[in-house]
Amino acid sequence: IVTASSPLFCLMLYEKHNQVLVQCLDFLLFFEVLDALKKATLISGGVSFAESRRDGLKAVARVCLTVGVNGEGSPNEFVCKSNVTKIYNILLDGLNDYTTDSRGDVGAWVREAAMTSLMEITLLLTRTEPALIDANISKQIMCSVAQQSAEKIDRFRAHAGSVFLTLLYFDNPPVPHIPHREDLERIFPRSEAVTFNWNAPSQAFPRVTQLLGLASYRYHILTGLTVSIGGLTESIVRCSSQSLFNYLKSIQNDRDAMNSFCETLLKVFEDNLLNDRVSVPLLKMLDQILANGCFDVFITEENHPFPMKLLTLCKEESKRSKDIQKLRSSIAVFCGLVQFPGDMRKKVLFQLFFLLCHPFPVIRKTTASQVYEMLITYSDIAEPDVLENAMTILSDTNWDADLPFLRKQRNYLCDLMKVPKPQLVVKST
Repeated sequence: IVTASSPLFCLMLYEKHNQVLVQCLDFLLFFEVLDALKKATLISGGVSFAESRRDGLKAVARVCLTVGVNGEGSPNEFVCKSNVTKIYNILLDGLNDYTTDSRGDVGAWVREAAMTSLMEITLLLTRTEPALIDANISKQIMCSVAQQSAEKIDRFRAHAGSVFLTLLYFDNPPVPHIPHREDLERIFPRSEAVTFNWNAPSQAFPRVTQLLGLASYRYHILTGLTVSIGGLTESIVRCSSQSLFNYLKSIQNDRDAMNSFCETLLKVFEDNLLNDRVSVPLLKMLDQILANGCFDVFITEENHPFPMKLLTLCKEESKRSKDIQKLRSSIAVFCGLVQFPGDMRKKVLFQLFFLLCHPFPVIRKTTASQVYEMLITYSDIAEPDVLENAMTILSDTNWDADLPFLRKQRNYLCDLMKVPKPQLVVKST
């Protein structure tokens, strides 16, 4: 049943003609239309409908522009103090839409509409009732849009960058409470606001990465960079990763900045544990960071808490996983973590030796190959004769063989390297 205040009714009106939606406000209260549109923008389990969510977000901005703003007015009639947070939450939630189907990242259409609507409503409020934009809302808008400007799809990154700079440089009057405004104006000069080519990874990522130095933006920028660095498009991976490495090299002697970055990295990992859209690219990014020596500052300190926490998260991410790509990336990270001295090495070796008897032969072979290379790279792990014996076992063993035989080989390696042997758990019947 399609009722006058149902999401379907409002979307039918929007799709038929924008003017009809405006006219429906003559017989529906604003809050009724807003509630219906909110329902239309929600992601329902197992159902895509990305186009409907996109159109719903566009319609939110349309009706807000139509009814106008009155800070002390009625939520039945105006955008006002009592409903502005609700309106912004609807739009900000749209920036978390990463729905995929056979067509790919259809959630990108929703995110694009959300950014456009956020910009339109923010500029409307800035011109009419800027007091309705508090510091928290302004921070959420700028950080969320900044995250989109660090992601991997050129078209949507460019749209996010355009929205970001439009909000930054709007001056009739300026958008209130933009975090780190002066720093942003230094990174993105006003003279380049219109001409800056966000579509070009070689231009966009060196600038965006500088926002890692701004506390308010660090988490969102790192989240966006993660999916770019761990992605599949060569030009995106190259430009985004090199920009991150350059940033990390620039703060090597600033212990506070390094600690802040590492805390944020752990937070991004924790928040996205088992969320493959972020966690798998994050493992790939960690492998590159470790291989490029970006965490060398922590090598001089035994049992530093950062690599320990990183190891714990990697173990949790890969535990019981059947995803070959994720497991391979985890193995690479474990091998990179062996560079940290102290108890860390024993814990890493235990995890790698455990994977030598993984149920999947491809994972056993990958582990053996990467551990062999790791022992060549980090030859201070054990005495030369021990390393030679270990490398002989790793290279000469047929890792396609039966597991009982492989466990004997693995356990001999454990004894050689003085690492506790994994215990076979017998399942109770």
